[in-house]
Amino acid sequence: MKKYVFKKLLQNNGWQDNVLVSINENGIITSIQNNNSTTSAIEINGFALPGFQNAHSHAFQYAMAGLAEVHDVSHTSDDFWSWRKAMYDLALKVSPDQMEAIATMLYSEMVKHGYTNVAEFHYVHHDKKGQQYGNLSEMGSRIISAAKNAGINVTLVPIFYQKGGFGKEATKGQRRFISPTIDTYFKLLEASEKACSNYEGANMAIGIHSMRGVDPIDIVEIAKNGPQDIPFHIHISEQLKEIEDSVAFLGKRPVEWLLDNVDLSERYHLVHATHLTKQETQGIAKSKANVVLCPTTEGNLGDGLFPLADFQNSGGRWSIGTDSNIGLNPMEELRLLDYGQRLISHKRNIFNSPTEGNSGKYAIEMVTTAGRKAMNNFEKQYFKVGEKLNASIIDGNTPLLATSSNDKLSSAIVYTTDTTSQLGTIVNGDYKAIADLKNREKIVLNFQKVMGELGNR
Repeated sequence: MKKYVFKKLLQNNGWQDNVLVSINENGIITSIQNNNSTTSAIEINGFALPGFQNAHSHAFQYAMAGLAEVHDVSHTSDDFWSWRKAMYDLALKVSPDQMEAIATMLYSEMVKHGYTNVAEFHYVHHDKKGQQYGNLSEMGSRIISAAKNAGINVTLVPIFYQKGGFGKEATKGQRRFISPTIDTYFKLLEASEKACSNYEGANMAIGIHSMRGVDPIDIVEIAKNGPQDIPFHIHISEQLKEIEDSVAFLGKRPVEWLLDNVDLSERYHLVHATHLTKQETQGIAKSKANVVLCPTTEGNLGDGLFPLADFQNSGGRWSIGTDSNIGLNPMEELRLLDYGQRLISHKRNIFNSPTEGNSGKYAIEMVTTAGRKAMNNFEKQYFKVGEKLNASIIDGNTPLLATSSNDKLSSAIVYTTDTTSQLGTIVNGDYKAIADLKNREKIVLNFQKVMGELGNR
């Protein structure tokens, strides 16, 4: 048994002072109480938030973070589609060993920034020639091994990727991604489930790459007859060209078609959903499906701004992800999301609901509860006896925070902190202080070696 004493701990009804949390050998909380004990405990001079949930990541893309900002000026434009070509070029090079080293480095950085869980939207399935590995989930197994080594919980989302666009065959650049039929995808799911059994902190979800990436008939089939007890993730309506192509091919916009053909529910997670009509926005909210927003990536790619105010006013739920991993700080994701909305609405009270006017508190509630659902965790209580202890710890000595009252502390954390305020992260009861992250030196050296091998930096 282990005991932690926190300066403050955030529960759904607000901040609690001087809290003693006891856990068993499996990291499961056995009691939460005011610290009146004289027994020994690990004292943490910090503010414990529920661990951040990273609801959307492409681990291998971390290897190209910051590189797509060097542009060929002879080209008239640089957009998502030119960025995608550079991403494909990287995807064709990465070996299983290199994938594991990149993902381990990335996940270690996520833990450093307060994430305790990540949903890995994983579609690099095959070898460099596009052939299946002997272990269908060879690359997925490397993702899981990376998460275990870095000390983060992972939801592996093996992706069904079938087409090169609406009604188009896959290109050579996509050969490592492709499962040509539902049967081949189900075999990949089975192998992925087996891989997850190798790490207690791993589980899985089902995933469709996009409306353009899978035959619409097969999307309906997967939704109806695929696993029903795990989350369902899909990219959708990220780019205007995608919407134009969908209208030309299906006669409907992507979200419009999805609402008409799939029985959406709270287990569905629509990633980006950037360009929506008012009817689509309200339809997603009414269906109880969640939206996963990735502000630093969406900003980096020039995607656009999600209609957040209309979605929230309709009762919509949202989480955040780091996607291409150009940015890894959850506070930055939240601030960019909020400030983008403020700039187009000319209003400041964007993160709110009819009953909650505390922006920071509301943002934490959204990313915690909807983010957990992306990992197949429907627990709404932040810290609860019987659940594992997963927490992001903010330094209690940070001047602006140390002087904030409990009713203002959540917003002070969300809107004023940077990485220097992160004291550590607790994953499954294991406290990882920033100064002593697990296997850090070896992880960095392996990553540097792989970057040298790839030669893209």
